[in-house]
Amino acid sequence: MPEGDTIHHSAGRIAPVLEGRVPDEILTPQPRHGRDGWPQRLAGRAVESVTARGKHLLIAFERGLVLHSHLRMTGLWSVRRAGERWPRARHRAWLVIRSGDTDVIQFDGPLLELITAARARGDRRLLTLGPDIVAGEFDEALVLRRLREDDPTRGIGDALMDQHTVAGIGNMWKSEACFGAAVDPWRAAGEVSDDEVLAIVREARPRMRASAVGGHAVVKHAVYGRAGRPCPRCGAPIRRRGQGDGNRSTYWCESCQH
Repeated sequence: MPEGDTIHHSAGRIAPVLEGRVPDEILTPQPRHGRDGWPQRLAGRAVESVTARGKHLLIAFERGLVLHSHLRMTGLWSVRRAGERWPRARHRAWLVIRSGDTDVIQFDGPLLELITAARARGDRRLLTLGPDIVAGEFDEALVLRRLREDDPTRGIGDALMDQHTVAGIGNMWKSEACFGAAVDPWRAAGEVSDDEVLAIVREARPRMRASAVGGHAVVKHAVYGRAGRPCPRCGAPIRRRGQGDGNRSTYWCESCQH
């Protein structure tokens, strides 16, 4: 699943293409949106802003309409020059916004909707998000408060993927940050001290912010995707096991994460 840094990176690439401009063309090739009339509803409206909130991306148009996207496990935002090869097959495009010689494309996004700005302001999926770990302002105290209000028996790795607690952390960053802080992702959240929680968050935040600017090319994995290989800290084999309701793969070193 694309994590918060990926969505912020996408917003940062899309904004210069669309903000302050009326798109030249809007296409909705996906059949489920074929009858929604988005090209007609958005005709003549300039894009006011492109913003990321956790794993959500919002494109706000003039006169109170907002395209709301969440990529979940399968989606992708892409920005391509005219004639440049697309990263996925054209039949997988759900939305194409053309501005000048550039296409902004969403592929395979299971949540893509056009809603009013008023509905976006009142949307509980957005209202209940925890502090965005990639945003300029980040409220550590609120993260701790929401974590302590949650189930204390949840593994800390699973608990920090709850978007109500902290927005933007996903499976990869959960594994990497727990490793960086030398905290066992399986330890019950109620047994993890506030200092340890903040150590995990502080491992994730600067790296995710760097990735939001530079993309995944700047990310070096210590444990994620490296099951069976030696831990870079102690040399023991890195382990992998499904965690949480979604049984998402967690990577950790059983020897040096306690």
